[in-house]
Amino acid sequence: MRHLLTLDDWSAEHIAEAISTARAIKADPQEYEDALRRKTLCMIFEKPSLRTRLSFEAGMNQMGGHAIYYDTSTSPLGNGKETIADTIRTMCRYVDIIMARLFKHEDLLEMAAFSTVPIINALTNFSHPGQILADLQTIEEHKGRLAGLKLAYLGDSFNNVTHSLLFACPKMGMHLSIGCPAGKEYEPAPEAFAAATADAKKTGSRFVLTHDAAEAVRDADVVYTDSWMSYHIPKEQAAERVRIFMPYQVTADLMKKAKPDAIFLNCLPAMRGMEQTAEVIDGPQSVVFDEAENRMHMHKALMLLLLREAGRI
Repeated sequence: MRHLLTLDDWSAEHIAEAISTARAIKADPQEYEDALRRKTLCMIFEKPSLRTRLSFEAGMNQMGGHAIYYDTSTSPLGNGKETIADTIRTMCRYVDIIMARLFKHEDLLEMAAFSTVPIINALTNFSHPGQILADLQTIEEHKGRLAGLKLAYLGDSFNNVTHSLLFACPKMGMHLSIGCPAGKEYEPAPEAFAAATADAKKTGSRFVLTHDAAEAVRDADVVYTDSWMSYHIPKEQAAERVRIFMPYQVTADLMKKAKPDAIFLNCLPAMRGMEQTAEVIDGPQSVVFDEAENRMHMHKALMLLLLREAGRI
């Protein structure tokens, strides 16, 4: 049973297959309108979402299937009256595939251990693989390739987006530059750092971590940032985090240090005047809404590929 838990588990070939499938579905959605006919997706939500819920639910509907929204806050799972193991073993008797958007990555691993259907990680505190696959799709659409491109990521790097970039970009032959404050609470987790270093050696790509935003962005083909206030960050830390991360804000001047045709990504939601200025996210180099749209096409592709491999279609 193949799941999508982290991109560390997926080969470059699996990643490329997901991207090509998503692009094919996007180009000719009618060809796939019955591909998941009478299949059922259960969407487990512990964390709130706009893009994740809509992209999965609309995508399943457009491919002829049905999606069930399962809110853990109003369920036996959420109030501690039922275990993860019992919940998942029951759920697998009703549905063909599961996506889960959770706080703890360990909970996702426990779900996968008991599941007899494919599970897609729709975000945990450690990993956000579907997002990064959609990002790579977006980059390939705008740049025509992945290998040899430089992606610069700026800001909070001890988060799920950065970890997933580390697991994916060097594996695909992309040069990756991380610009963030010093300190273990702001830098990537050691296991993600180690994976990126190892994959970069195998593919001949470059991986650099720096505390200088200008150095990180220099000659980049893609500039990427994410929220400074992830879901798990207490609101009372906001002012201090703004002070710490402001040197990594993506401004028009910082974008000028990238290549002239560089594109700008943010997985959204975004706060103008925080991780980037309005001039950047609303400017001509921004492709954030192409990126958001591609979440749906990529989620369609993931459901199709995983269900096909599991022998359920």
